[in-house]
Amino acid sequence: MENLPGQVQAYVVDRGGVAILSTETEIKPVSITDRPYFSELAKGAKRHVSSLLISRQNGEQIFVFSRRIERNGVFAGAAMVSFQANLLGEILESADLGPNSTVGLIRRDGQLVARYPLPSGPLDMSGYVLFTEHLPKSPNGTYFAISPADGVTREVAYRTVEGTDFIAVSSVGYDAGMRPFWNDVFIAVALLCVAAVGLITAASWIRHLLARDAARSTSLSVALEENQLLLREIHHRVKNNLQAVQSLIRMQRLPDETQKSLFDRIAAMISVHEQIYSRDQYSRVSARHLLTSVVDTLVKSYGSAVEVEYAINDIVVSADTATPLALLTNEVVTNCLKYAFPDGRSGRITVSLKTLSERRACLVIADNGVGFDRDSVRSGMGSRLITGVMSQLHGEFIYQSEGGTTFIAEMDIIEDAGAR
Repeated sequence: MENLPGQVQAYVVDRGGVAILSTETEIKPVSITDRPYFSELAKGAKRHVSSLLISRQNGEQIFVFSRRIERNGVFAGAAMVSFQANLLGEILESADLGPNSTVGLIRRDGQLVARYPLPSGPLDMSGYVLFTEHLPKSPNGTYFAISPADGVTREVAYRTVEGTDFIAVSSVGYDAGMRPFWNDVFIAVALLCVAAVGLITAASWIRHLLARDAARSTSLSVALEENQLLLREIHHRVKNNLQAVQSLIRMQRLPDETQKSLFDRIAAMISVHEQIYSRDQYSRVSARHLLTSVVDTLVKSYGSAVEVEYAINDIVVSADTATPLALLTNEVVTNCLKYAFPDGRSGRITVSLKTLSERRACLVIADNGVGFDRDSVRSGMGSRLITGVMSQLHGEFIYQSEGGTTFIAEMDIIEDAGAR
């Protein structure tokens, strides 16, 4: 349970609902045989996700995931994991939607699973407009309505979470949502005006200070180091947040291949931020360091007996194009590892990036494997991502099949003429 968020308790109970094992140090002898997360399993269900419940152990609001345990085909008990409903408070705080906002999870049958701020108790929302009007039309969307939990009128966004029994919702009061926006616009304009005047004044004053006393440059160096430290911390936090997203994905019941694809794509984005904060390259990124980091991580992840050869010019790309380039490389190399070397056979992948002109470069990724059916690959999410990235980079690409598979792409990624 170490990667699960919030306060989590786990239990194993026998067929009579008596706790055999528990992560709680002190557990009260309470009956759970009437709780659906136990009774539904006793009737034959393999697993169950509860609605919002009031804990009989401590009176707190919780929701429970449970799974049936059998011995010789006969019901023998259940394994359960219990989450505190206030877990959603961390999500609401990180979203920073403003005052009077909410986040929640609702079961597909309309039963509230969790909400923050906490409601007064369990709630049946099957007759609410979300289920009577909006979900029948679309699995995702927004609407304006009065909350059945507290009677407040809010703008609500909802999304059906594929592969689960959940509908995720978040909401914000209309006035509360627009007021911060206009405040931010006013503050931004004011800061820009102040900054413009400040920059002109600062330029004149710094020139005067440097002429009078060279020692003042020390204070400017300190200020620069502080700004670099702040930028480094920002990119480090972005990397940590992406790793937190990976942890959330690990919790979802997704097919192994889908989960791994998401992991690898997020890992490619993590590599960009690692290059930025570890090498203090805040506006430009070394393509050589970035691509080797992405490819080496993939090869290690697949545990493949594949050698990788690099022929990458000393090209510097902008921070804006670094992420698309990393995602493109991730998708193409993933295809090589998945399709070119079946049955664990060894092989070689070559990654080349050469300068073509002041802005344009050529990326070539080749393998000496058995190749793959490009028609089947084009129908997948990865090929759509490749096409989208190439459009974003104003590029074009082709595949060649001679002694393996070769991917060739020309695109605009070079920062400027002096960056090569």
